Amino acid sequence: MARIFISYSHKDDALRAELDKHLALLRREGAIELWSDHRILPGSEFDKDITQALEAAQIILLLVSADFLASDYCFGIEMRRAMERHGAGEAVVVPVILRACDWHHSPFKHLNALPSGGREIAKWASPDDAFLDVVQGLRKLLAAHKVPDGGSAPAGKPAAARSPGMQSVVRFDRPVASRSSNLALPSEFSDEAKHEFAEQTFAYVKEYFRGSLEELQRRNPGYSGKLRDKTAVAFAAVVFKNGQRIAGCYVRLGGMMSSNGIAYSGNENSSDNSYNEILDIQTDKHSLLWRAQMGAFRGRDSAKGLSQEGAAEHLWSMLIAPLQ
Repeated sequence: MARIFISYSHKDDALRAELDKHLALLRREGAIELWSDHRILPGSEFDKDITQALEAAQIILLLVSADFLASDYCFGIEMRRAMERHGAGEAVVVPVILRACDWHHSPFKHLNALPSGGREIAKWASPDDAFLDVVQGLRKLLAAHKVPDGGSAPAGKPAAARSPGMQSVVRFDRPVASRSSNLALPSEFSDEAKHEFAEQTFAYVKEYFRGSLEELQRRNPGYSGKLRDKTAVAFAAVVFKNGQRIAGCYVRLGGMMSSNGIAYSGNENSSDNSYNEILDIQTDKHSLLWRAQMGAFRGRDSAKGLSQEGAAEHLWSMLIAPLQ
């Protein structure tokens, strides 16, 4: 089984989710194990978990877009470490080009990208055809590096033929060497990094609400939900029961409290200067997190940092509280 690490910008989360679906059969066959930051559990150390998964991966997929190239974390941390491991023959890096961007001048410009010819997924007439091309490319990669009969390669021969763009052969059946997990050093975060983190989280929260409203409606007959963009940095959500409104909210990025904060109001028609909750950014030694300023009044530990998913779930819980 090959361990695959997916590096991507959260602004491309919808495309990352589509890729996950197209890789489902490979997972069911036991050929791959996928890891992305969606597997980080609540209460876990974000940076530590990413570092461990990145170091353990044998294939590293870079989901490339302008947002990926602009991300300090994706480009400056994950991609650079991935290329170091690729150059050392410890892993195989495969760029997957999602959208048009200047990747031909990037450090991975020499690598054979997917879909075929590096044609970005956004330009395919059918996205399904593009993702199928990616899956077929990965199947070829897995087959080229599979050790016959699950055993060792014959003495004096490599485990597999070298593929174009490879620095050296990576054995996908090779166990990960024992090492310390205490490898993460303290980080400093620029104002730009915090701004990008805020934008990514807001986009994540909006899609989290959209998916949750759809699932709420599917699981509970009589209930329905609507999400409406009010501006590029604000949305409203409403929940109905048998056609009657029973809950609503207004969520926006920035405003009077902080340019990087996220404000929540318990009514979809609220003004920008009213709120029931404000999330602001806090940092620890290794990661950016969210703090719920009003959380302490609801019996929550407001000092504990929230991940992007934790922030989204905190706000979603406020919306559906009247239903429970």
